[in-house]
Amino acid sequence: MTNEELILERLDRIETQLAPLVETAKSVRELRDDLIPLSAQAFRLLITELEDIESGFQLEDFMAMVKTLMRSVRNITFMAEQLNNIVDFVTTIEPLLRSSVPQLINYLDDLEQRGVLRMFTAMLDVRAKIAAAYTPEDIDKIGDGVVALLGVAKRLSDPQVAAFVEKIAEMPSHVNLSKSKDVGPFGLFSAASSKEVKQGLGVMMELTKAMGKLKSNGGIAPAA
Repeated sequence: MTNEELILERLDRIETQLAPLVETAKSVRELRDDLIPLSAQAFRLLITELEDIESGFQLEDFMAMVKTLMRSVRNITFMAEQLNNIVDFVTTIEPLLRSSVPQLINYLDDLEQRGVLRMFTAMLDVRAKIAAAYTPEDIDKIGDGVVALLGVAKRLSDPQVAAFVEKIAEMPSHVNLSKSKDVGPFGLFSAASSKEVKQGLGVMMELTKAMGKLKSNGGIAPAA
């Protein structure tokens, strides 16, 4: 093979190797030709938009912001880590919320159906009316009275006291006023021979003794 043939063969190989580069260069040139109008339009749009903030934007402010961000890299990193923790927490409790929220809604609906929520609303209305009708000093006095009444209610919890009050409450049902008659001194002596009257007088004596203790224990102070 002559030198000329060798040179031509090498030139063919070089041309074959350069062909992809030529195609790439053509593609790049076409892409550049396509991007030049778009980049020019984007640059003009950027300039137009920056004109609106030209009066409020200073390069010194931008540099100060960059410095602040650089000083706060640790804080920003900490915030990002906490945000990841929050995301993990929400991801963890999401299945629980899916099951508990409907149960909570059903529970509140049940309270509404039974009127419990309406009762709470009525109680709040009562408190508002009390606050409008009484002063704080009056409410303090009412509170003292309620405490005293609770003490009375506590004493009523005694079985003997409860039984006594129950018997007192039954007394009117055993009294027939239509059969009552006028009784004079002799009639009183005559009635005293009755067993029921004797028992009643005995009860009255015990009550009288108990009532006498009211004064010895202080009783109720007279109104000023």
